[in-house]
Amino acid sequence: MRIYELAAVGAATCWALTGLLSARPAEYLGALAFNRTRQLFITFLLGLYVLASGTWRELQPDVLWPLLVSGFIGIFVGDTLLFTCLNRLGPRRSGILFALNAPIATLLGWVVLDEKLSGIAVAGIGLTLCGVLLAILFGKRKAQPHEWETVKGPLWLGVLVGLLAALSQAIGSLIARPVMATGIDPLAASMLRVAVAALCLTAITQLPIEAARPKAPLTKSVFLQTAMTGIVALALGMTLLLFALSGGEVGIASTLSATTPVIILPMLWLKTREPPAPGAWVGAAFVVAGMALIFWR
Repeated sequence: MRIYELAAVGAATCWALTGLLSARPAEYLGALAFNRTRQLFITFLLGLYVLASGTWRELQPDVLWPLLVSGFIGIFVGDTLLFTCLNRLGPRRSGILFALNAPIATLLGWVVLDEKLSGIAVAGIGLTLCGVLLAILFGKRKAQPHEWETVKGPLWLGVLVGLLAALSQAIGSLIARPVMATGIDPLAASMLRVAVAALCLTAITQLPIEAARPKAPLTKSVFLQTAMTGIVALALGMTLLLFALSGGEVGIASTLSATTPVIILPMLWLKTREPPAPGAWVGAAFVVAGMALIFWR
């Protein structure tokens, strides 16, 4: 087993859990307010670690600016668009759109970083992506109406937002890849990336724009739910992805981290007490086969 690929799968697992934890607080607060709250909390949490461990010394100018740009595009833009898409299309549809960050990242890694992928790795990526698409497209039975399946607003707008979220995530990963290859502490890098996103969101929410303001007051219960999504997705999931990028190819790390829609299937089963459709299990089988090729390529 390769530790960098395992880290990418760990990131996907964190994001699958976050998809379930985020649905209600994100809808309650609104995408911008929800994202700002959790990012400020995680910046504080990771900041304590960076100060206590002394890893702030690693944040030199040569890595500082790329990480700031990566955080701005990948987290500030990408996460905000993702949760906007989540509020409009629900976890299942937003998942399939966001999973497209994998082929986008693979293409960008090939074009920009001149990364070479073996035929087996390419086949593994292809199988994994097919599995993700099958699991999302056929992951729900017709007789399973659920509030998360409701489309709010124009469908085309939700799809566009999801595609832009995937593109932002791919670009953010591409920018971070060379920096992480230097051996910088992933937690210190995560702190910097989350901090710039938190500052940008805080600035936006202070503007006299109705859509940027919280939809409802922040209660203790909602804060705890929001903080938990930040710990799972940003403190743990994003750090695992950065670690995966420190020693693995952008395309492979992005592909494995895009298996979230498949990993979320058993979680949804436990939550709703309804088994996924047969097509979802077929997709899961494709993902397992694809991951096997990537791991043992």
